[in-house]
This record gives sequence, C-alpha cells and structure tokens, in this order.
Amino acid sequence: MIRGLVAGALMALLLGLGIGLGLGAWGLLGEGPPAAVAPVPPAQLTVAPEGSDESATIELFRAARDSVVAISTSAARRDVFGRVSSEVPLGTGSGFIWDGDGHVVTNAHVIQGASAATVTLADGQALPARLVGFDRSHDLAVLRIEGEDLPASLTLAPPEPPEVGSRVLAIGNPFGLDWTLTTGVVSALDREIPGEEGRTVRGLIQTDAAINPGNSGGPLLDSAGRIIGVNTAIYSPSGGSAGIGFAVPAATVARVVPELIRSGQYSPPTLGLAFDARINAAINRQGLAGAVVLDVARNSPAAQAGVEPAEILRDGRIRPGHVVTAVNGEPVETLDDLLAALDSRSAGDEVAVTFNTGGDEAVVELPLLPGT
Repeated sequence: MIRGLVAGALMALLLGLGIGLGLGAWGLLGEGPPAAVAPVPPAQLTVAPEGSDESATIELFRAARDSVVAISTSAARRDVFGRVSSEVPLGTGSGFIWDGDGHVVTNAHVIQGASAATVTLADGQALPARLVGFDRSHDLAVLRIEGEDLPASLTLAPPEPPEVGSRVLAIGNPFGLDWTLTTGVVSALDREIPGEEGRTVRGLIQTDAAINPGNSGGPLLDSAGRIIGVNTAIYSPSGGSAGIGFAVPAATVARVVPELIRSGQYSPPTLGLAFDARINAAINRQGLAGAVVLDVARNSPAAQAGVEPAEILRDGRIRPGHVVTAVNGEPVETLDDLLAALDSRSAGDEVAVTFNTGGDEAVVELPLLPGT
C-alpha cells in the first residue's frame, strides 16, 4: 500500500514538473501558451490557367462553336395516290459554315433520301436549307441557307496531311446532343473504308476523338482551329464510338466543295476513256489485272495515241484491247485504283499511262481532261 502511495505521489510530481517546465519555457521565450490556429481557407483553384492546353481548348471551342451547325432532315410521306401527305423526321447530323454566301458543308449521307433539311445555328435560329450539290464518292454535300448576320466561316487547313499524333478537336451533335466537343489525336492517315457502288473511299484521316452518330458532317479541327477534315464515319461493332473515327481530309474538301458549289456535282478528270465497273470486276476475277478500256473518245489525245478499246465478240465474250495497268508508275490492279489515281489530280495534268496490249506494255503520255 505504501509502495502504491509513493508511486502515485511520484507521478503527480512528474506531471507537475512537466507542466511547470512547459510554462516556464514559454515564459523564457517571452510568449504565452500558443493560441488556437485559425483554419486557412482553401485556395481558389484556377479552372484553366492562362496559357495552358486547357485554356487553349476552351478558347478554340468558343471561337469555332458558332460556325458549326446542326442539321435535321425529313422525308416526304406520300398517300396511295402519290401525293405528299406529310413530312416525317429522317435523321440528324452536323455541318459548318463554308463561306459568306451561306453555304454549309456536311456529309452526303446526312442528307441522303431527304426531301427537306433545316439548319439550326448556335444562337437557336432554325433556317430552311436548299441542296446545292453532293458527291457520294467522297461523302460530301453542300447546302445553302439565307439569313441575316450568319456566323463567320471556318478556315480550311493547308492541303498537306497532318502529322500522326497531332492534336485534334471534333465539334458536332452526337445523338442529337448539340454542340459537343471531343478531343484526341490523329491516329493514322490514308485509311480506306467501303463506299457506295463498289468504290472505296480512300485517303481518310483516322482519329481517336470520339465520333458518334450525329457527328457526321462536323469539322475536325487542328490546334489552330483550322479544318483538317470533315467527320464522316466510325468503325464500331456496337454502333457507338470505339476510338476509331474517320474524316475526309482538307485536301479532298478543297477540291470537291468548290465544284459542288459551282456545278452541283463533282466529276474527277478523265483520260478520255470509258470503263464499266461491273464488266471490269468480272474480268479482274478471271485473273486479268488492270482497267479494261471499253471506249475511246473520238479525236481525244488517247485516240490520237492509238489506244484501242476492247472488242465484244459474238458469243458475248470480251477480247481486251488496251488495259490500264499503271499511272505514273503507280500500279492499277482494278478500275477503283485507276479512279483513285485520277481523282487526286486535276484536269490539264500530264500523266504517264502504262497499257497492257495483249502481253506487251506501252507507256503513253496523256493529258487529263475535265470530267463530265
């Protein structure tokens, strides 16, 4: 018991000494006990620091948003007598202002099958649109709207292809959700996807910026806010964005759109020769590579150079004459290859065409003629 009392007294003494020493130390410092520390308010976070990538993206979107439009289409419903009874909604897409005359660029598949289209601006104006022209082979179309104080047009990037890894931004109306921004990079160049009438759509830009139904026809922008492509398609088993989207490159847009505005259609330059896709495909399946000439325009440079068409025999078989196998040294395996080679050039260009003439080869310099 005495031992317990001693231990208690010792503990009390130690506690007293500790408190006394502590207070004495504050006294030696000339200060009293520390006061309670007031909480420091959290710093105000800057959402987009000036000069940051985030700030640049915000400014780019603000600058480009008004030039992007939403497009809704409808189709005429006819009664049993063939008379138009009503207009039914068909689909939605995106587009952008091309110039000060109210021309709007979008995809051909956005307006396909439509009898009417409405363009909605970022400020809410809904304007009726008139079809100016379309080109299914490049999935491009031009509409025209009329109104006061239309938004400014976007700037088209130079025709040189962008670098893989370059930052890109897509603005559009996916699933009808208006003016949506997605970002990513250029994933690859010169991609191909199946097109209509057996033609392959070539030279596309691949991007991982999310592109979904409704984004079609909207611009793909570079980090300077210039159009490097027109969003056209996605590759997705589910129908939603899977990180693989495609855009028609600026070089193609610059070549096709002015022609659509001028004449309502786009026709690539020709060699003054006629071909048939179905006949050529059948001949290719039989093992003959190239594009079989079926007709030669009278008095054309090709006719003057002695190019001869195929001969159709009495039993329906075709005896090939001149077969195009290369253009400027680029192999031509199919008619689609030839059309792609011509499409990337302009009327007036001189090209070296390699012909197979029944086992022999001949190279002929021919000027490209305006398309018809």
